[in-house]
Amino acid sequence: MKVCVKCTHVISFFPRSYLHHMELSNKTQISEFFLLGFSEEPELQPLIFGLFLSMYLITVFGNLLIILAISTDPNLHTPMYFFLANLSFVDICFTSTTIPKMLWNIQTQSNVITYEDCIAQMNFFIIFSVLDDFLLSVMAYDRFVAICHPLHYTIIMNPQLCGLLVLVSWIMSVLYSLLQTLMVLRLSFCTEVEIPHFFCELNQMIQLACSDTFLNDMMMYFATVLLGGAPLAGVLYSYSKIVSSIRRISSALGKYKAFSTCASHLSVVSLFYCTGLGVYLSSAATQSSHSSATASVMYTVVTPMLNPFIYSLRNRDIKGALRRFSAMAAIKGLIVLG
Repeated sequence: MKVCVKCTHVISFFPRSYLHHMELSNKTQISEFFLLGFSEEPELQPLIFGLFLSMYLITVFGNLLIILAISTDPNLHTPMYFFLANLSFVDICFTSTTIPKMLWNIQTQSNVITYEDCIAQMNFFIIFSVLDDFLLSVMAYDRFVAICHPLHYTIIMNPQLCGLLVLVSWIMSVLYSLLQTLMVLRLSFCTEVEIPHFFCELNQMIQLACSDTFLNDMMMYFATVLLGGAPLAGVLYSYSKIVSSIRRISSALGKYKAFSTCASHLSVVSLFYCTGLGVYLSSAATQSSHSSATASVMYTVVTPMLNPFIYSLRNRDIKGALRRFSAMAAIKGLIVLG
């Protein structure tokens, strides 16, 4: 068998970096992914569809009701409820990035998602998940000022500062999501295009890549420590000061009133971080991606769904506002019908 010496010399003439670039360019350009979801068994699909549709409608309706009650009641135009309205809006957007697509895939019996839609879904999911984290820490700071510095509360938590805190949270979330998205766009995907999840999650996307993911892994771990640890540290510091201030109150009634103002937020914070930590531990302890997807339902769907119930059941101001809003809506309905 003859060897083409001339061809060998021509190939050796090109630098290795160029040959490596040619090798990457010859790989199949991925145009779509397949979301495997929870189960591929056809008999379970109607049950999953009905369950997630119910949870999604409850989430949207409950959080929308909180926003309407706060916006229509002048008594709730305070920093605490301003942040709560923003949190409810973010929770609606948070679930809307994943659940409608999953419901559509089940209804059409297709688990395909295009590359562009997958990148967009991942981008918005990162924005709203990080924004949730920031808003909870901002709300903890608000409760810290209200309980530890009650006489200066209206001066410190003025409308300008409240708006600035929300704006900075949005900017940091968008910038971080943009950075992660750009780093994913540089990755190459080969033949493995099945995502063992019900949405395009950042970690799953990185694991599917066939190019070097060292920078992506380092960025993800660094961001988890910084963007997850810093807000959590702020929450823990705020509540340590709150507990110290409450302990200094002499009367039991005064302690109860002080604690009741932050009980709802403390419940939501505990639910958010405990479910997030549970998902991380479950994914680290088991190699089953379906188990990780099932565990992630807790913080992507269940937590936003429970937040309105926690605030409405444990907060007399919200319950009163909801009753007044319902009465006003009923009166308007009767006027329209009459």
